[in-house]
Amino acid sequence: MSMDPATVDAANCENSPAPAVAGSSRIGLIVPSSNTTMETELPELFRRQTEATGHRYTFHSARARMKQVNREELLAMVGKAADCAVAVSDADVDVIAYACLVAVMAQGAGAHKESEQVIADAARDNGHPAEVVSSAGALVRTLQAIGATRAAIVTPYMAPLTQMVRDYIEAAGVEVVDAVALEVPDNLAVGRLDPEGLPAIARGLRRDGAEAIVLSACVQMPSLAAVQRVEDELGLPVITAATATTFEVLRALGHTPSITGAGRLLSGSR
Repeated sequence: MSMDPATVDAANCENSPAPAVAGSSRIGLIVPSSNTTMETELPELFRRQTEATGHRYTFHSARARMKQVNREELLAMVGKAADCAVAVSDADVDVIAYACLVAVMAQGAGAHKESEQVIADAARDNGHPAEVVSSAGALVRTLQAIGATRAAIVTPYMAPLTQMVRDYIEAAGVEVVDAVALEVPDNLAVGRLDPEGLPAIARGLRRDGAEAIVLSACVQMPSLAAVQRVEDELGLPVITAATATTFEVLRALGHTPSITGAGRLLSGSR
């Protein structure tokens, strides 16, 4: 029995993503279930990129369960990365950003390389290969890309997790001259932190010899509103997990950053 062509078309529509549109790129995000920041800060950054270049970006997310920022939940989230990659790659995205920095860093020095490969393999095996960027990898590679060998950092994590982030960055060849831990264990509460408080925190960092400031070493701690202000005031390059991820996503797409108000890294003038 033959099927009505309209029925076939409807079935195909349900099973296949819409074709790519010229002048537009699809960005896949893998985020913790309680994350409320990357899906606001990244679209805002790419909106500014669109404003400057005319190229458009759409965002497509998969979520992995994580509420408390502790080692057990972080480990569990990492175990779901491949499944999330399959889900988000169904949208035929051009690049996948694995947006949970500390979950990767909890695996030990250089763990972003394996995480990125796991996600890339899962997307490829699902028939939708994509470039892959992790926020953990983006942070350390961006520090290296701007030539920073010494940095001061701010995290929302408890002290032991902050030390782990410090160790991870230092294992990548960047000395952490100071690290502030805000000690907020609940991930939703981290997302409610006021970025207006960050300039004062940045002023209090020990910055002797620092060549960069990591204003938010966390994908959940809001910071975009403070990046340019802190950079202008302190005269050092300021990056965050979100701006580093954006930088690497643009690079993976072959696009030159043209974003205003988010530090020199994304301005195209570094």
